[in-house]
Amino acid sequence: MLRTLALLAATAVATTVAATPALAEGDFSAGSEAKEWGLFGEEKARFTATVTDAVCALTGDCPEDCGAGARQMVLIRDADGAMIIAAKNTQPAFTGATVDLAPYCGQSVEVDGVMVGDPEITGQPTRIYMVQTVRAEGGEPAKTNRWTKEWRAAHPDAPKGPWFRNDPRVTALIGKEGYLGLGLETDAAFIEEWF
Repeated sequence: MLRTLALLAATAVATTVAATPALAEGDFSAGSEAKEWGLFGEEKARFTATVTDAVCALTGDCPEDCGAGARQMVLIRDADGAMIIAAKNTQPAFTGATVDLAPYCGQSVEVDGVMVGDPEITGQPTRIYMVQTVRAEGGEPAKTNRWTKEWRAAHPDAPKGPWFRNDPRVTALIGKEGYLGLGLETDAAFIEEWF
């Protein structure tokens, strides 16, 4: 059920975003100090935007706190009104940007990072944004690296090691649906065949 809801939500976001051709077009690299990672279709991008959450941007359901960290954060870029999906922060642990952007809910900020994805190869105009710094008006740039610190504070009894191997939500899903998300029997057959 959760996978179905997640798939429907992702499809709705992708469909809405795909209908916005200007989503990530244009050169926003001027003044960018973002670190390049050598990712597919990577392009530095520094711009000003309003921080909100995807549900708000797509449906108008806009709580004051952008969903208290439970919603995917997006940036509504000032230059063209494009909704930019802030899918990652600067940490190599492939964590999202919600923890770093949620405190700026409803504010105008300047962000610096990299756009990722190549529309000519994917066949979609959508690209995602890896935000590396965020600066509120009149403030200093803050690195987007808070996710694992906040996760550790919320899970002080979790064993040391990668968060995704020790997160109770992840381990519960694996215990219920297997590593592949296709059920424990499918997992057992796959492991037997491949390992």
